[in-house]
Amino acid sequence: MSISDLLTETSHRTHFPGDLSAPDPLPEDSIQAAVNLMNDGRLFRYGEDRGSLPEAALLEEEFAAYLGRKFCVGVNSGGCALFIALRAAGVQPGDKVLTNAFTLAPVPGAIAHAGGVPVLVDITERTVIDLDDLTLKAAESDAKFLMLSYMRGHIPDMEKVMAVCSEFDIAVIEDCAHTMGAGWNGKLTGTFGGVACFSTQTFKHINSGEGGLLVTDDEDIAARAILLSGSYMLYAQHRARPALDVFDRHRFDMPNCSMRMSSLVAAVLRPQLRQLTQRNDEWRQIYAWLANDLVEVPHIRLPVRPLAEEFVPSSLQFMFEGIAEAQIKHFLQEADTHGVHVKWFGNEQPIGFTSRHDHWRYIDAVGHVPIADAVLKSLCDIRLPLGLSQADCATIARVLAEAMASAIMLDDKK
Repeated sequence: MSISDLLTETSHRTHFPGDLSAPDPLPEDSIQAAVNLMNDGRLFRYGEDRGSLPEAALLEEEFAAYLGRKFCVGVNSGGCALFIALRAAGVQPGDKVLTNAFTLAPVPGAIAHAGGVPVLVDITERTVIDLDDLTLKAAESDAKFLMLSYMRGHIPDMEKVMAVCSEFDIAVIEDCAHTMGAGWNGKLTGTFGGVACFSTQTFKHINSGEGGLLVTDDEDIAARAILLSGSYMLYAQHRARPALDVFDRHRFDMPNCSMRMSSLVAAVLRPQLRQLTQRNDEWRQIYAWLANDLVEVPHIRLPVRPLAEEFVPSSLQFMFEGIAEAQIKHFLQEADTHGVHVKWFGNEQPIGFTSRHDHWRYIDAVGHVPIADAVLKSLCDIRLPLGLSQADCATIARVLAEAMASAIMLDDKK
């Protein structure tokens, strides 16, 4: 049935029987690694005996090698990684930190935690940081730090971003929570800035419930990050670390923030890291199936994905065009009723994981962001669990097409 037919024939409604909110199950190797470690009992990453299993240290070593970076620090969440990165990079209370207006709440949360002042930078219709506004805000604010968020896996022109930051002597901290294994023009995200942070929360590319990874090539940032994470004086047990004499420069000045990654988290993650390339290929295929169907639905537009953007889509975003807010709300309700939960960034109140910059009233953010305000009013998000088949994607697209048909008919009845 064509989309035009859907506008007049909606008596038989499609229902998606799956659960887009369900997490992906852990591979058997992760489960067995966790069982082995629990039998051993050494769940804390550090040990005063030489027999401790160095799961966290091994993960750090393997993840650093995967990215081609010198140093890696495991912590207990992606948000903690962002906070530690800011502190280790030199952010002091009151320092201004540039960041995209479209990002997830832990990003401004980390800036506030470090005592920084967020300076919001506008975005483009592609939902990435706007380079003209970045240039303007860099000049106006005199900020020396950019926390660049690849929100929902969308990557800007990184050569141009880094050129602006070089011009204004701005240190770049990459928030790669949604881009583990993604890249720009052949270069992986997490390898552009002086320090980069990843998340292993359940709905990210590898799943440990909670967890974070920080990478850098700067030995002082790495040593400070290890000390901040809560290594006590056991930092020699790290493998992807600087030489021990580097720690002598910092060990009396860095607080222990007790944000360590546990051995159990690391044990669960190591097998998944080995599967990351395969998992990301599966996500790209799922995205392609659904995107190809959704482009046929009226009043829905997907962001442009340039050829240089080597994205790994664990979710899909689209915008509404040419329909009123009442129709948007009707569309969302109809889709949800028929099994497809769609997150909408246009809600007046934050819901679940979805919020926008005007909801973060605890920060005194600086920055006028009119394009972000307009884009977020119409922006939606759908999770893409691994395991979705082409038939599943066709069903999801059909549900959304019927929901849109119903929303359009709502307007026709007035």
